[in-house]
Amino acid sequence: MTTNSKDDPSRLKGVMTALVTPFQNGVIDYDALSTLSEWHIQCGIDALVPCGTTGEAPTLAWDERLKIIRTCVRTSRGRVPVIAGTGTNSTELTIAHTSAAQSCGADAALIVTPYYNKPSQEGIVRHFEAIAQSTTLPIIVYNVPSRTGVDLTMHTLDRLAQIPSIVGIKDATGEVKRVEYIRTIFHDRFILLSGHDETAYAFNLLGGDGMISVIANVLPHVFVALRDACKAGDWATARYIQQRMQPVFKAFDLDTNPCPVKYALKHRRGMSEEVRLPLVPVSVETAGEIRSALDHLGGPSNHGQTDRASAIFKPVETTSDAQAAPLVWRV
Repeated sequence: MTTNSKDDPSRLKGVMTALVTPFQNGVIDYDALSTLSEWHIQCGIDALVPCGTTGEAPTLAWDERLKIIRTCVRTSRGRVPVIAGTGTNSTELTIAHTSAAQSCGADAALIVTPYYNKPSQEGIVRHFEAIAQSTTLPIIVYNVPSRTGVDLTMHTLDRLAQIPSIVGIKDATGEVKRVEYIRTIFHDRFILLSGHDETAYAFNLLGGDGMISVIANVLPHVFVALRDACKAGDWATARYIQQRMQPVFKAFDLDTNPCPVKYALKHRRGMSEEVRLPLVPVSVETAGEIRSALDHLGGPSNHGQTDRASAIFKPVETTSDAQAAPLVWRV
């Protein structure tokens, strides 16, 4: 029997990867997706998040979405949760996507606020109410006003908090003061996840429960180290990781997500950098900036901490096929 994540919120906390969708000649490379997911699990990632913004969800066909989710569920084998992105700007279609994700074995749904049609706050609440009534999956609300054109007010968040199956929020505003404010008002009623890599450190310092990371696609071990430092209250190490990552954050901000991280995966792991139109691969200049930022991660530190840099930032290759015990909350 599945344990409700509202009763055990730790199941949906920690560092999670907003997975890219690998393409080869316009077709999804499911083997590459499985290999990438397995590597992340072995590196200690707490959850896989397919079919989100980083996964180029707007360009995915219905059957592609289902196969992506099934691939992640099959690869995980119950070791980590699979949180499927199911949100659209249509309530009816989002309900269909969420139901299908549940049928495919997803453990939770990440649902973005409706984009482009810019609903009122009342419309947002009714949107999530209708979805929650249609599924038993735990729901994480995804607030990313830079992409959607709408933002959640505290009053709306308070109304969403009354819906039992809405267990958390992914905040990608980059406004870290929000997490402290939300935590002060709502205490432990929400799982608070950062959706903005550059401010994830500050987000967790101020009361966050983890992050859904883009750059974790290529540096999962670094974000696992950040998670461990935050959990242990080792803010010196967390701050050190944050400082060393600044050139990477800057380089990845030179183009639209997921174009930079797909190039980074090509550089570090030999994966295809192919994206679907209207996105295009990064420019030669941006590619050079990304390579430089990644290649200097393990270099000498300005703070005399070369050994720590080597331990945290050295590229990790895992070959073991060992698996941890399945999560008890999985069916």
